[in-house]
Amino acid sequence: MEIKYKSYFKNEAEDKKWFENWVAELEKSNGKKYESFQIQTVLGKTQIYGLNTDDKNLEPLVIFPGARTTSLIWDFDNNLKHLGRKYRIYLIETNGLPNLSDGNTPDIKSFGYGEWASEVFEKLNLPKSYVLGASFGGLICMKLSLFAPEKIKAAFLLNPGCLQSFSLSPKNLYYNLLPIFFPNRKNITKFLDAAVFCKPNHQLSENCEKLLVDYELFAIKKYKDNTQKPYDMGEELRKVTAETYLLLGDKDLLFPYQNSIKNAKEKIKSLKEVIVFENVGHGIETYGDALIKVKEIIESYG
Repeated sequence: MEIKYKSYFKNEAEDKKWFENWVAELEKSNGKKYESFQIQTVLGKTQIYGLNTDDKNLEPLVIFPGARTTSLIWDFDNNLKHLGRKYRIYLIETNGLPNLSDGNTPDIKSFGYGEWASEVFEKLNLPKSYVLGASFGGLICMKLSLFAPEKIKAAFLLNPGCLQSFSLSPKNLYYNLLPIFFPNRKNITKFLDAAVFCKPNHQLSENCEKLLVDYELFAIKKYKDNTQKPYDMGEELRKVTAETYLLLGDKDLLFPYQNSIKNAKEKIKSLKEVIVFENVGHGIETYGDALIKVKEIIESYG
């Protein structure tokens, strides 16, 4: 695979230590310890966090995070408990994002991320699994579906970044660019309140919101992000065959839900259901009711 770009921490040893301490703070907040291991892939080392991965009798779930996030964000305030029963959960730290995986990335418009995700499955000895992806992670799910559809039982796309281009509305641009040009806690909080959450219906505990602000400030200031951003996959989506579920928040500024619905229904022939949650922002992976819906759908497969 051709490596297109490489992202990196500006002070690797110091910044990775900070990240490890941040994970420890999240574990303390949640009262649990995540399994942590790395596998070697075509993109270099890929970091994975897990829950219950030694119990091969459990149904596996594979989770891919959004851009400028870590997969651990899915479990803020023990959010994964809303899945109801135990699963073998693999939280994949996508290469090129601010995490402990190597920063190598393929051309985002190639099959590269699909090839990488397929190799992750092979290294984890997963012949087939449910896959969940938020924002950038939704694009990863669709790339995997195109490269190795036989590995997917069903794909869950949560406010995905592959069904339309990033919104260029003045409001969205303002809140997204504000913390990038002026990175401080106040501006990151403004961005989170306007685009990621929709308080009081969709919000984190005070402690986990602090952890998220800490992480975002760290990611913006300490990580040289050269990774390409998600894009509208357009006609590529017509080749998707994996059964796909679309979960959307109606207050998503980054990818307005109406356009996602229109394009998904038009192009994903294997689309099974669209669920829209009222008063939910872009960070839908932190919203308990969304994971409860995922649980209900998985249980319907028997």
